[in-house]
Amino acid sequence: MTVGRAAALVGVSVKTLHHWDAIGLVRPGGRTGGGYRVYSGDDVARIHRVLVYRELGFPLAEIGRILDDPDADARDHLLRQRSQLVERISRLRAMVGAVDRMLDASGTGMRLTPEQQVEIFGADWRPDWTAEAEERWGGSAQWAQYAERAARMTPEDWRRVAAETEALNADFAAAHRAGVAPGSDGANVLGERHRTLLSTYFDCTHAMHACIGRMFLEDPGFAAYYDGIEPGLAVWLRDVIFANAEAHGVDPASAVWE
Repeated sequence: MTVGRAAALVGVSVKTLHHWDAIGLVRPGGRTGGGYRVYSGDDVARIHRVLVYRELGFPLAEIGRILDDPDADARDHLLRQRSQLVERISRLRAMVGAVDRMLDASGTGMRLTPEQQVEIFGADWRPDWTAEAEERWGGSAQWAQYAERAARMTPEDWRRVAAETEALNADFAAAHRAGVAPGSDGANVLGERHRTLLSTYFDCTHAMHACIGRMFLEDPGFAAYYDGIEPGLAVWLRDVIFANAEAHGVDPASAVWE
């Protein structure tokens, strides 16, 4: 067959076959009267073998030596190359896993730049708090729920949540100054507002809410945050959350994270 037909049959370019002829890798078995290359069935079979070795990563010079050397052990070469391919597959799988983790990281969680975070949440906001929270709770189902929901939130959604948080904190402070007692109807309404706000990020049950209230005193950072809004607010808010949990049938002393 002609060089064009042979090239089309094996899926390479005519230029490639011309090059392989020039370097002695695959020489056509005959020529037409006009001097055109003619490839026999054996020639095409050799092309296929070249393609196999090339796909396995052998350089053309080594392929030619293997095909032309009667003492060359083609099976040994193939076994060695197979071992290398298995190692390559293992590395590629590891790389795919790393890329998948990167995609997961970039596809979920808060999609705000540090500048946007400070603009929305205030000058006291530290963008690294999100990374600290992930390090602390990243393996939980609730963090996964947060990451999925946060990924869908727009800057306007975050501005709404920030405004709701600021308004609720102001109401907490006003209620504390007014002497609103934990367990009263007014305090329970505020406790439910707080639990509902947390449910923006994950499904916060009353038991979970009680655990969070406990954390507001046990964690110095949270205690300082609320006491910075209003002195004594951290203890008061913990008591409000505990009383609201009790009103919904949950014992805050024995409540566990669900």
